[in-house]
Amino acid sequence: MKRIWAIVWKDIITELRTKELFSSMFTFALLIILIFSFTFGFSVEFIPIAAPGILWVAFTFAGVLGLSRSFSIEKEGNSILGLLISPVDRSYIFLGKMVGNMIFVFIVEAIILPIFVLFFNYNLFVNFFPLLLVILLGTIGFVSVGTLFSAMAVNTRLREVLLPVLLFPVIIPVIVSSVKLIGAILDGKPIGGAGSSMQVLVSFDIIFLVVCTMVFEYVIEE
Repeated sequence: MKRIWAIVWKDIITELRTKELFSSMFTFALLIILIFSFTFGFSVEFIPIAAPGILWVAFTFAGVLGLSRSFSIEKEGNSILGLLISPVDRSYIFLGKMVGNMIFVFIVEAIILPIFVLFFNYNLFVNFFPLLLVILLGTIGFVSVGTLFSAMAVNTRLREVLLPVLLFPVIIPVIVSSVKLIGAILDGKPIGGAGSSMQVLVSFDIIFLVVCTMVFEYVIEE
């Protein structure tokens, strides 16, 4: 556990010094919210329907931008070699990078939610804890796969393009389930009102987390 948090702390310290990852993610997410706010500015009746999709578009696109930088920063400074030669299991490296990425994505998501409320004048916090649970579960699945694919794409020239091409088809079940669940929550329905979406989301989170942890060793050594 200490080894995982050592990697997480290293990423946090690096980000505090450069501020590249967070600033790019936040700026991109803010632009997405602004674009959608202008698009739906005169169609207030569509905002409750579109809100879950808008949120996850902002979450995922900003998250992909951050994930693409996750391993490229290690590559640029050759610090990835230090991680590889360190006497730790490769799964610890994956979990450390994944937890670090989740922290950055969560911070951006926490800022996006009140900005969304401000620009769309639509209250997202009526059922705050179910909403938070769905965002947490959706982010786990998204970041776990994204961390693996970020490591896979880091040695390619077009990693910024390759990462979303690889990532989005795989995480479609996570995004669709999360959007359905948030839609049910905002409609005042219980989570069970979204059918089997919660079971699908939890199942894919577990599968993605286990498989990515196991496969990471072979991906990073390539």
